[in-house]
Amino acid sequence: MNNNKVNASIITIGDELLIGQTIDTNSAWMGQQLNKLGIWVKRRVAVGDVYDDIWKALDEESQHSDLILLTGGLGPTADDITKPLLCKYFGGQLVTNADALENVKLIFSKYLNRPLLQVNINQAEVPSVCTVLLNKQGTAPGMWFERNGKYFVSLPGVPNEMKGLMIDYVLPKLPTLFTLPAVVHRTLLTAGIGESFLAEKIKDFESALPTYIKLAYLPNYGMVRLRLTGIGDSLYEVTTEVEKLFAELQVQVQDVMVINDDVTMQEAIGKMLLQKQKTVSTAESCTGGYVAHLITSIAGSSAYFNGSVVSYLNEVKAAMLGVKEETLQRFGAVSEATVLEMASGVKAAMKTDYSIAISGIMGPDGGTDDKPVGTVWIAVAGNSGVAAKKFNFSFDRKRNIELTATYAFNFLREVMLQNDY
Repeated sequence: MNNNKVNASIITIGDELLIGQTIDTNSAWMGQQLNKLGIWVKRRVAVGDVYDDIWKALDEESQHSDLILLTGGLGPTADDITKPLLCKYFGGQLVTNADALENVKLIFSKYLNRPLLQVNINQAEVPSVCTVLLNKQGTAPGMWFERNGKYFVSLPGVPNEMKGLMIDYVLPKLPTLFTLPAVVHRTLLTAGIGESFLAEKIKDFESALPTYIKLAYLPNYGMVRLRLTGIGDSLYEVTTEVEKLFAELQVQVQDVMVINDDVTMQEAIGKMLLQKQKTVSTAESCTGGYVAHLITSIAGSSAYFNGSVVSYLNEVKAAMLGVKEETLQRFGAVSEATVLEMASGVKAAMKTDYSIAISGIMGPDGGTDDKPVGTVWIAVAGNSGVAAKKFNFSFDRKRNIELTATYAFNFLREVMLQNDY
């Protein structure tokens, strides 16, 4: 077991983070990348655009961690105070970095096609005591400092700029500075089973794990990821043991496992469709095209996704999908009969191998005694026919929509497996 534990702190800067105007996605991404290297994020701190608060955070986090990463506060406006603060904190003076200035000029001339103002030129000013990290995505360079054996890295708050600097400079450099343990992750995705039931199902497996291998439950809407993490000195030994246990875990959950990879449900479905060269289409009412959005968020989805009809009104269900007026009048839009006809209609219209159809009541209004809020019918059509399932969710509108998408994908997966794709 490797005892060379390296701790990191992440300091996010900006009033917009504290009031919820901007969601901090940077810390989550940075934590994931550091964890892959064997660096543990011990603390995450958010501070506003307040000089004393940022200074105090730097002092405190350097007492806890070997690596302190900062994001935000590097823009050209008056409220961006991180750079002058770091200059004073590390005892330097602001100087214009020639490479950073050329980068600013390049971005304005090539991409923005706007005149260069003095406030933009000032972006190339950096503390004289830092190592400059050139930002290929924006005008604010990253800055690397070292003091008393601790490393401080200041990065822009714009996510794609931060990620570019982390990937190009920070992550490759860290293994040269620290003796890091071997860390191996293996993740699988399950659906249709709650976290507590899943834990009960594999409790004997979990209790028998060696101390250097941990099992994590990562629940989300309608699905749970299981992640095995092994930590040790030898990458070969840790990998061998994790792979052995991961194979055992897959057997334990084979009836609810979607895929033995750390991907989303829509990615898993895409992989299945690509593997057998099949196509899918969707007909959505209450989800408003959300399922189609998830599918097309995956690069290359045009190879298996033909299109969608968002049939919010009954008139659209009838005109575009061929749902019979008699069906709508007799059973209503939220019914088994309606989604069966929706699935058949969109499959024929889009000329696909499979189709998904959804109709329901997402809330907060619109429910009845017979069909309360959260009632959803999902149908899947394949070459061997069409089937439907009824679901009852009892959450808010957003969660009901997300759960519906998860269960729709899982229903499609089940049908594809029954049909051997």
